[in-house]
Amino acid sequence: MAYSVGIYIFDNVEVLDFAGPYEVFTTASRVFNKTASSLAHPPFEVFTIGKTKQSIYARAGLKLHPDYSMTTHPSLDLLIIPGGVVTKELEDDDVIAWIKSTASSTPITASICTGAFLLAKAGLLEGKASTTHWEDIDELHALFPSLHVKENMRWVDEGSIVTSAGISAGIDMSLHLVERLMGKELAVNTARQMEFDWTQNG
Repeated sequence: MAYSVGIYIFDNVEVLDFAGPYEVFTTASRVFNKTASSLAHPPFEVFTIGKTKQSIYARAGLKLHPDYSMTTHPSLDLLIIPGGVVTKELEDDDVIAWIKSTASSTPITASICTGAFLLAKAGLLEGKASTTHWEDIDELHALFPSLHVKENMRWVDEGSIVTSAGISAGIDMSLHLVERLMGKELAVNTARQMEFDWTQNG
């Protein structure tokens, strides 16, 4: 049975923050299928989730159509919260409540870049080490002073919560999660297929 990977998207989401992980998990399935039995299921089912199913616009104007809304998506094995301009999301009680509730029933919740601010607002980073884009570390400290925010890390794995630094670091983190869920060989082969120089240590 495939791992269900839901990626939350919203107005002004950073394109590579969501597209990088999307590419990693869909490529991992494609690479897996090259050598797997014809009866084997792809390891990952990947889809996007919006607050509603209405179209949103990523940074620089890319138009996106969520596959599901917050109220209609399937159950998840992995929830990914990308970053971007998250000011409106931080002020949206419905979004924060959904992240908190969904994370409580999801084995792994991960963030990229300023997505860490949304996890922090939902109370998911308390007592855990975390990271975000280098440019936003001071602000994360200022808004959530009790957090243990690490600098100069591509990603930080705290088990059920995984955070990454900015933009391309989400690809490193996603490859790490492929390794966690499906083994190192598939992660290495996925990085090779993507011609990506994978930083394997956070």
